[in-house]
Amino acid sequence: MASAPFDDEEPTPVRRMNAEEAHSFRLAHPQLSPWRVILWQMAAGCLTAVAAGWLLESRSAAWSAAYGAVVVVLPAALFARGLMGRLSSLNVGTAVAGFFFWEMFKIGLSVILLGLAWRLVPGLHWPALLVGLVVTIKMYWVALLVAPKAKRV
Repeated sequence: MASAPFDDEEPTPVRRMNAEEAHSFRLAHPQLSPWRVILWQMAAGCLTAVAAGWLLESRSAAWSAAYGAVVVVLPAALFARGLMGRLSSLNVGTAVAGFFFWEMFKIGLSVILLGLAWRLVPGLHWPALLVGLVVTIKMYWVALLVAPKAKRV
């Protein structure tokens, strides 16, 4: 019987970092704050609403694009706030369950907000709403591209 690859290698021992090493690691590898992503999304949503109103010469298009941004930003902000609660850091199982709960909450709220759009936005302009929604969602990628990069120490 043939041996599995890497069977001959010994496992690399894991060493705990001391406080100074952990601090320098955090400085070298900065995290992307979810609030920064939400700020990018809010800015993109506002710019999209202004552009939609200007290009289409319609206030309803501007409000529709802004509502599309709200459909993304409001659930994302509640998701981020929910994950920063005390229960999410108790243990791994609780953290995973919390993540799934808040993700389902975010998706459900987004669907509800989309379903209520025709009632909440007078003169709803669906293409403008969808453009506002898509542009705002894409800010996740822009925020990742402009995120602080790891520094060489």
